[in-house]
Amino acid sequence: MTVFESRDNEQGDWFSFFTSRYDATTGEIVYDPPEKGAAEFCFRNPAPFWEDQKKGRKRENKMVVNPTSRGMERVSYYVDLSPDEEKKERDDSWDYVITGMRNARWSKDGPEMKCTPENKLKLLKNSTFLRFANRVLTILLETGIKSKEDAEKNSLTPQTGP
Repeated sequence: MTVFESRDNEQGDWFSFFTSRYDATTGEIVYDPPEKGAAEFCFRNPAPFWEDQKKGRKRENKMVVNPTSRGMERVSYYVDLSPDEEKKERDDSWDYVITGMRNARWSKDGPEMKCTPENKLKLLKNSTFLRFANRVLTILLETGIKSKEDAEKNSLTPQTGP
């Protein structure tokens, strides 16, 4: 019998850590290439997490006057979360997005970091890591959109064959 382990905690794509800095002359963030032997982090697209969160949210509807047409219109919106609920949701989203760590240490001679929610949140307090994480998410979202567009193009092109 063959047993396959579920590796849900490592879903996503691996990225080598790269540093960044603010360039005062251009006003932009400059991303450096990863160094040899840099820590690696596994990230996955946050869209499924946010879609799932949206499903559980309460929606409210309100009738408001449209100033242009002076007619009544129904407006639907999600109820605002309390500050504590917002913080928990944001922390949970980072826990969902970062799924693995390799060769990451708090100090040069320290033990390798475990991929725990506490360590993820501690890393995010570091501005360099936060810029890295945001850049990785931008890359993931851009490649996801491009993949979706390519798939749509492929499905629209006529198939020719024998």
